[in-house]
Amino acid sequence: MARGTIEIFADRCKGCQLCVAACPKNLIHVETDHVNARGYYPVKLVDPENACTGCAICAMACPDVSIKVYRMPRAAGRPREVVTASV
Repeated sequence: MARGTIEIFADRCKGCQLCVAACPKNLIHVETDHVNARGYYPVKLVDPENACTGCAICAMACPDVSIKVYRMPRAAGRPREVVTASV
């Protein structure tokens, strides 16, 4: 199975939770212990078992372009960026 990870830009996140609903592995959760610079509760990746596949569904669901997805190559090497967008 593919392995991946995501980077969440918390200051862009408005906490709409569309990515939470979209994640097929249920790895994205709302942070309730602090608010971001815009006054929202951002989301965070909770993946202690490295279950993220880098499918990029969360990034496609995010209306604020707050998520960058990386997919690990099968052979040893650096992770490659899968989804990126500029605001």
